[in-house]
Parts: sequence; structure tokens; C-alpha cells
Amino acid sequence: MRGRAAMVTATAAVLAALAFPGAAGAGGFATVGLSSLPDGTAPGKPWHVTLTILQHGRTPLSGLSPEVRIRSADGTTARTFAARSARRPGLYTADVVFPTAGQWRYAIADGFSQTHQFAPVAIGTAASATAARAVRSAPSREGGANLGAAIAAAAVAGLLAALLAVALMRRRRPGPAPAAAR
Repeated sequence: MRGRAAMVTATAAVLAALAFPGAAGAGGFATVGLSSLPDGTAPGKPWHVTLTILQHGRTPLSGLSPEVRIRSADGTTARTFAARSARRPGLYTADVVFPTAGQWRYAIADGFSQTHQFAPVAIGTAASATAARAVRSAPSREGGANLGAAIAAAAVAGLLAALLAVALMRRRRPGPAPAAAR
């Protein structure tokens, strides 16, 4: 019986140890929604954008200092634009000016937990920005926890630990030999 108690204790310790990394990586994160995209904005003209910042994708976050960061495709030019708090919780506005035409990368530092990277855009082309289209950004892996990956890792680790526990419990010591029939 002593061996069985040690096995159960060891299994519980393994399960607890595997659960903590998932919980540690599941910290707070925010999503960022954009009121419009900068694609097609004329160089030197402001791109007026409203950011919607929600904790865990649900709760509006107030009191932040988000920034819109732009960088030219060749990396020689970079600018940062502070966003201002709007009238409602979780809403921030910024006026972003791309100095020249061409390909630009942009990111939103949400002021809460991470920087959200967006696909490169063409500035100064015939394409027009779509003002009514809202874009959501999932948490990026740089600068913040990725909740989905943390949950998936914890689930896989838990499943592996459970399979190990079942395998260990099935493994039994041979019992005493049955008495020989007379």
C-alpha cells in the first residue's frame, strides 16, 4: 500500500507542476480594433483612426496611453503617434501621418500588455481605405502572453500527465502465487 500512496502523490505532483506554466502564461491581454485601415492614405495626409482596446476582447480599458507606430518597408523611417482618450471607455483616437508613399508597416502598442502587428500597407496608391471596416488583432507573441497557446499547452500537458498516471496505476506488482490445488 505504501508504494501505491507514493505513486498517487508523485502523479499529483506532476499534474500540479504541469498546470502552473499554463496558468502563468494566461495573464491579461488586450485586443485592438481599428475603425479604418491606412491602405491608400495619401502621404502627408492624416489617417484618422479610432482604436477600441478591450481586455480579454470584452472589457473596455480606460486610462491607457496607446501608440500607433509606423515604419517604412526599408526601415529607414519610423514614427510614433500617441492616441488620445475618446469619449467612451476603451476608445482612443490618433491622427497618423505617413511622410512618403510606398509600403509601410504599422503596429499598435496598446498601453496595457503588448504590441499588435498588422500587415504592411500601401500608402499613396489608388486603393482607398475602408472607413467602416473594423479589424481585430489577436494578441501577438511579442510583448505579451498568448492565451490560446497557453491553454493548449496546459491541455496537452494535462492529457499526457493523465495518460502517464493511468499507465503507472495499471502497472501492478505481482501478488502472491495462488495456493496449489491438492
